[in-house]
Amino acid sequence: MSITKAKKTELIKEFKVSDADNGGSAASQVAVLTERIRNLTEHMKNNHKDEHSKRGLLLMVNRRKKLLAYIKRRNSDDYEALIKKLGLRK
Repeated sequence: MSITKAKKTELIKEFKVSDADNGGSAASQVAVLTERIRNLTEHMKNNHKDEHSKRGLLLMVNRRKKLLAYIKRRNSDDYEALIKKLGLRK
């Protein structure tokens, strides 16, 4: 259900914007949140009555939505590339 440390490190490495980025950039955060959301969505398919996990899922989706809006405001080209790479909308 949860994301492993190795998977998180791999995502940060793939989506980092500079060499000094250790997962703090918005793109890295969106990538990690997307993986966590996908894992929790699978959990929710089998455990549809799990209200606590549902709340956590909604919080993660909203956090990702805010980060994506921030990226879109800053640079729309980076935004388009990110959502295409992650397989989100459009």
